[in-house]
Amino acid sequence: MPLRIAVALLVVAAIAAGAYYFLRSRFEPPPFPPQSPRPETPRSTQPRFPIEPPQAALPKLGQSDPAMREAFSGFFEAKTLEKFFNLEDAVRRIVATVDNLPRETVAGRLNPLKPIGGLLVTTGKDETLAIGPRNAARYEPFVRLVEGIDTAKAVGVYVHFYPLFQEAYVELGYPTGYFNDRLVEVIDYLVETPEVEGPIKLVTPHVLYEFADPDLQSLSAGRKLLVRMGNANAARLKAKLKDVRREIVASAVRPAAAQEAGAAPKADSSSSMKPR
Repeated sequence: MPLRIAVALLVVAAIAAGAYYFLRSRFEPPPFPPQSPRPETPRSTQPRFPIEPPQAALPKLGQSDPAMREAFSGFFEAKTLEKFFNLEDAVRRIVATVDNLPRETVAGRLNPLKPIGGLLVTTGKDETLAIGPRNAARYEPFVRLVEGIDTAKAVGVYVHFYPLFQEAYVELGYPTGYFNDRLVEVIDYLVETPEVEGPIKLVTPHVLYEFADPDLQSLSAGRKLLVRMGNANAARLKAKLKDVRREIVASAVRPAAAQEAGAAPKADSSSSMKPR
């Protein structure tokens, strides 16, 4: 199997990393405190989208960085890899970032992408301060990077390495959780991010920019970042996320009863998700 990056994880994790990657304000924010284990949300012990990885030897989670680096370098040029990614403890970084997207904040120290500097492009001042129309152009390299990934091949690699991601998810504080289900939930959640028309006004109550609209400011980290990148860029990422979701669901193991009956898998419906 050709080693390529698991695009499902890259897309959602990279959106979170945009907080540092594209949207740094005039000063660096203070580091987030260490994460504590998440309380497990009561749920069925049966996963919605079970994955059965191929029988292949995998490295231990704590020794998986070389394998992940090989997967990344098999797809990206060395200079791109060095510029964009932080592959130290990559599996844990990806899992934690995906899980945090529907929450209020995403810990920058856990992002699998590196910050590259740059300032948010704004226009006006005081009551007219808003995100500038040219700010969307700063996302173009990132959006092109995501769109260029072969979804089917990359999800195949995700399936190959899935036991490591599941182990990291359990380690994060979900002893009965199933990471693939969480990934699909987060994708559905991001795809439902609303579009915002007109200038997006900003305020600077402290050091960092915030949305002037309280409803926008109350959005989760993942949705807030999609709004900031502009509707056109967000639409392109949402389209890729939908492709990823379709491939993940298609890769899921069908229930035994459905297999025996020869029935087609029942179509699932996306539901709203509360942060947990």
